[in-house]
Amino acid sequence: MMKGKKYFIHPTAIVEENVEIGEGTRIWHFVHIRSGAKIGKKCNIGKDVYIDTEVKIGDYVKIQNGVSIYKGVTLEDKVFIGPYAVFTNDLYPRAFSEEWEIVPTLVREGASIGANATIVCGVTIGKYAMVAAGAVVTKDVPNHGLVMGNPARLVGFVCYCGHPLKEITGMDDEVVYYYCKHCSSKVVIKRIDYNKMLRDSKRIS
Repeated sequence: MMKGKKYFIHPTAIVEENVEIGEGTRIWHFVHIRSGAKIGKKCNIGKDVYIDTEVKIGDYVKIQNGVSIYKGVTLEDKVFIGPYAVFTNDLYPRAFSEEWEIVPTLVREGASIGANATIVCGVTIGKYAMVAAGAVVTKDVPNHGLVMGNPARLVGFVCYCGHPLKEITGMDDEVVYYYCKHCSSKVVIKRIDYNKMLRDSKRIS
């Protein structure tokens, strides 16, 4: 623990001035956090993570080794980011351009992003959604949505616990009701998202 502080920063980590860090957060080997970043309480920031200026990270977030999170990204509470996932922040990057435009990306509460996934800027990943390892996300992901592939397509839905939802207990014009056999939770999915999943699944097959 840093003397007088209620969080841990490994001696090899670089944390610039004016970074907000919540109580109980742990920052590990060779992490670099830029000035202006905000990190909530009880987060775990793994080895070799880069967090850019003005990035906002909520409470109870877990970021695994080698992740790069650039300016314009917001992670809400309880988000999981797998090893070597990366976020972009400009749709038209050039090394020589003077017109760099930051395009925001939002990862909602409880969402999980798999190892080596790429999140192209300008998208919102919904609450408790799941991005498969290696996926390239170019469009919004709905709440509880399971996406995979390049480009990522919606192939199903997952529970709060992360397990796939397979049992439908009812539906109407607006919503579909799922039951999770793993944890017995009931999850409500918008019918428009369910219909999109059916279309995307057919494209993959």
